[in-house]
Amino acid sequence: MKIAIAQMNPVVGDLDGNAGRIVVLARKAVEAGAELLVTPELALCGYPPEDLALRSDFYAECARALAALAAALPAEICVLAGHPLMEGENRYNAASVLRDGGIVATYRKQKLPNHSVFDELRTFQAGTEACVFACAGVHFGVNLCADIWEPGPATQAREAGAQVLLVANASPFHMNKQQERFDVARARIAECGLPLVYVNMVGGQDELVFDGTSFCMDAAGTVTAQFPAFDEGLHIVELADGVARGEITPLPACEASVYKALEVGVHDYVVKNGFPGAILGLSGGIDSALTLTVAVDALGAERVRAVMMPSEFTAGISLEDAQRLADNLGVKYDVQPIKRMYDVFLEELADEFDDLPFDQTEENIQARVRGVLLMALSNKFGPLVLTTGNKSEMASGYATLYGDMAGGFAVLKDVAKTLVWRLSRYRNTVSPVIPERIITRPPSAELRADQCDQDSLPPYDILDAIMERYVEQDMAPRDIVAAGFAEADVRHVVRLIDRSEYKRRQAPPGIRITPRGFGRDRRYPITNRYKAPF
Repeated sequence: MKIAIAQMNPVVGDLDGNAGRIVVLARKAVEAGAELLVTPELALCGYPPEDLALRSDFYAECARALAALAAALPAEICVLAGHPLMEGENRYNAASVLRDGGIVATYRKQKLPNHSVFDELRTFQAGTEACVFACAGVHFGVNLCADIWEPGPATQAREAGAQVLLVANASPFHMNKQQERFDVARARIAECGLPLVYVNMVGGQDELVFDGTSFCMDAAGTVTAQFPAFDEGLHIVELADGVARGEITPLPACEASVYKALEVGVHDYVVKNGFPGAILGLSGGIDSALTLTVAVDALGAERVRAVMMPSEFTAGISLEDAQRLADNLGVKYDVQPIKRMYDVFLEELADEFDDLPFDQTEENIQARVRGVLLMALSNKFGPLVLTTGNKSEMASGYATLYGDMAGGFAVLKDVAKTLVWRLSRYRNTVSPVIPERIITRPPSAELRADQCDQDSLPPYDILDAIMERYVEQDMAPRDIVAAGFAEADVRHVVRLIDRSEYKRRQAPPGIRITPRGFGRDRRYPITNRYKAPF
């Protein structure tokens, strides 16, 4: 028999739209000769529904949409559809087998993740029973995502008579995630002895990006099919002798996968939220250059606008490089000097400042003038403001509230500065759009004369390495020192990270590409006197 795998990009809350997508996929699956279609976890409502899944009216509408979906499906195919389910006072993350216009079986997810970006214990109750159904003479067991990350549900399915395990997932992307999935799948195969078909969601949902990369394994843990990363579409596998086989698409390299995740994240955030396009401040530096390039690749040049807002401290090469980049990408590009507006602020504050020396205050006023200009253009014409700060800046507080942090979506929020350079070089291997000088020149905020980032920050290779250990791995500072980093550098970086939580709490959402981003999966108190010991 043939099984159709739906790498589907649902929209959270668009119940009828998502149901319509499943119907279209089912018709295509029938045309391809498939007898079974497997959709991702919670495909009917999108993932994660967050606190929508606390509303009884939401469940009622999901039940209505599920019944309508079952009635609209072609009679020639069986469909496994993920959906929320409410029974009495209990709420479940479920998947139902739809056939002949109705629901023939339902599985309730047993292992509810409550870590990193997941809060399923907040919204769902755990199921307890296996679900096995027959299609074309084969008995399939159902698991949902986290069910295979722990022992139990897979073996329960086998004991209930399953010959093949279907795993429907909404597994978010982060770097090197596919290897983790392989390891988990092989552990469950070793436990239960069943081959499996792993179907994953694709697309962007707020901070999260789902990469698809669905795959199949035989009972020895050998990959027998793997489908393209970040590719929305329908893929067919042939099930014979208990093993599903199909094309095997190689995984993209790290930089290519991260770049694609950023592209998908920007596209879906802008499009799913109904913005006509995006706008950003282009400085001539590498962060805004990469952000602009991602935005153009995601949305098309006609939907992206760049504004250069030079001050008296902006170098001539910054203006030249910004113009070259804008020309290379073909975007609408404007130059709006900020000196007059900046001078008015200083004049109005002159009595208050009373000849105090120039410091960070005057630097931040420049950034905030730029933020006001971009937000004004956004309000007047509708495009979403993309902020350009990277994870290193978010960690260290090297970003200005209501200035360069002003905007609706932070494209590089989880991208360390050293990775920004790597991604820029990668993108230039596709087509050389980012001027080389932008990549090679020392980074500077250009908010005062002769400024360089390293005037107030450690070198980025050191900062990023310490940040990764402290933020993403939760290493104690003394263990970071023991790993070979200078204690002075560790103290400096840890202090910067700890004192900047209030800024990060006010930052716009941004795309998560590491196992621990600044957002929904790292929650630290703002008012906090704990100091990790050295």
